[in-house]
Amino acid sequence: TAEIIILERDEYVSFANCGLPYHIGGEIEDRAALLLQTPESLKASLNLDVRTGHEVLAIERTNKRVTVRKRATGEEYTESYDKLVLCQGANPVRPPLPGIDHPRLFTLRNIPDMDAIKAVVDQGATRAVIVGGGYIGMEVAEALRHRGLAVDLVEMLPQLMPPLDVEMARDLAYHMESHGVTLHLGVTAQSFVDVQGQIQVNLSDGVTLLSDLAIMAVGVRPASTLARETGLAIGPRGGIKVDPHMRTSDPDIYAAGDMVEVTDTITGEPALIPLAGPANRQGRIVADHIFGRTSAYQSTQGTAVLKVFEM
Repeated sequence: TAEIIILERDEYVSFANCGLPYHIGGEIEDRAALLLQTPESLKASLNLDVRTGHEVLAIERTNKRVTVRKRATGEEYTESYDKLVLCQGANPVRPPLPGIDHPRLFTLRNIPDMDAIKAVVDQGATRAVIVGGGYIGMEVAEALRHRGLAVDLVEMLPQLMPPLDVEMARDLAYHMESHGVTLHLGVTAQSFVDVQGQIQVNLSDGVTLLSDLAIMAVGVRPASTLARETGLAIGPRGGIKVDPHMRTSDPDIYAAGDMVEVTDTITGEPALIPLAGPANRQGRIVADHIFGRTSAYQSTQGTAVLKVFEM
């Protein structure tokens, strides 16, 4: 009986973002397999009014309205709410380095990013540089090796996968190298230069890497700009501060997923842990609480799984 409106800035909803590297690498051949739901299917099954290409520009908390822009036409309109839920996720970090806007330098967050990377690979790319040795960097390195590219992976810390103990990360490094990935550990990318349409990555140890494409995978930051402009409380780690029912400092505005701060199960401290499992559970808790159930979110352990070649 509720009127539920979903405003999405981009053109896709409910896609399998954990599968994006595997379509680039060819293990998931059918692109459509990544698109779990469409606005039409969500309307038919759950009576949701899903509007893609609609960006929220501002929130008026006193009047309980949002200002929305249709990206295709530029037309603006307002929409009222009883309860507002922010689920904007996190944005890939793009450090302010020289050449960061090079057209062959990508991040991987959504379907258009995947399409752009795959297009370059499909056109016959032979070399790639990946900056960042976390989950996404590791998976993309594997995917590009599957496609036959020579891959250099650059990680600022002296080990891959920063959350792991160094002994575990060492085994992982040996495994990556045995599958043909060239590792540059304890090194940073300093700048990106165009060389006749290719991208040259200049490293802090003086090495230069010339490649057909480069991918920045150095982490994500909460997409909290709208929340900040609205005056919602932000936590010490830069995510939106929420109570156990996922309410922000405004009791009629909830937030969930990668944009919120959670409590670390072990330390009891605020933490940013951008994972699908917690996001899914938080979304359900928001829905419960809006409709009078007392569901609460306790803490996040940060349990995660990563496949790298045969490990």
